[in-house]
Amino acid sequence: MAEHKFYSPLKIGLLIVTLAYFLFTFHAMFTLAWIGEWEYLGGSALGAFWIFVTDIAASVGLVFRLIAGIIAVSAIIFYFAKKGISKPTAFKVLRWILVLEAIYWLGLLVSGVWGVLPVQLGGFGNMEAGLQFNFGLLITTGIPCLVASIGIPIALFKLASELKPNKPLKGVIKWGLIAGIVYIFVFWLNNTGVWLSIVTSPTAYYIGAENSVLYPYSGIEYVTRYPDHILSFGYTTIGLLVVALYAAYFTKKSLGSESWRKLDLRKIGAITTAVGLYFLLIYFMWLAMGTDNKLVLIQNASQVGDVKWSGWYSWFLGHNLDLWLLSLPLVGLPLLFKRQTS
Repeated sequence: MAEHKFYSPLKIGLLIVTLAYFLFTFHAMFTLAWIGEWEYLGGSALGAFWIFVTDIAASVGLVFRLIAGIIAVSAIIFYFAKKGISKPTAFKVLRWILVLEAIYWLGLLVSGVWGVLPVQLGGFGNMEAGLQFNFGLLITTGIPCLVASIGIPIALFKLASELKPNKPLKGVIKWGLIAGIVYIFVFWLNNTGVWLSIVTSPTAYYIGAENSVLYPYSGIEYVTRYPDHILSFGYTTIGLLVVALYAAYFTKKSLGSESWRKLDLRKIGAITTAVGLYFLLIYFMWLAMGTDNKLVLIQNASQVGDVKWSGWYSWFLGHNLDLWLLSLPLVGLPLLFKRQTS
């Protein structure tokens, strides 16, 4: 009989994904670029107040994700060092990680509430003009943050409650799959909202440190002008939704599974890889086809060229705390090509 090898592509992939989860969170925690943004983005005292409150709430939540990352990295290093970990210890560690991750998402609840408020109550409108809503803020912040801060914590808390050595695996499998669906749906909702805000906005301008600057392309023209934008827009608005719907279908067919042996691990690997490739491809498309010519001065419009930077890239590359998922194919691919074993 061939000797069972401790190291495997799947285990190495889990190690790298765990490190990415920690390092991206560590970087976001100590970048601190958000401090003081309420002073120049607020627009009014009420607007500055809301930005201050949402930034603080999100940052407090990020502390809990950082702690989860530290626990996860410590546990997996211990696992590799000792070449094993007891089942009760593994379950306890996973419960802590899930609870802390859930609290991180709860920190976005304030942003969700702010995003669905009329602009007058959010600090960006005239109180005498009647109640009005900011469509861009609604689809990029309000709805995504509300869904994420409610749906993900519920799924993770329930999954954590099922993770006990003396309980059947049926509940763990069920809520693990449900949590996966909620995550994918949130990714679709969030990124689609940002893209739609770009293509439905008029020509946007940005006030720089010295001069006003103008993006020369806006709306759907900004998408169709660049092949990589067509792919990015399509993968975001349609591709992620298809992945989420397929994951929901797979979950429905697998809810009765009482052990991992009953699950089709290759399909789980395919779903995991598809989600990871979404973040990976868009990131590398910017590296390969992006441009340093981000902004064009209004007073020198004759020099307008290929300006690709926009609110989409500002979000995806600058503020996306889930970008660590670009490492996910390192787990998905081994599952995709793995034999159906325990």
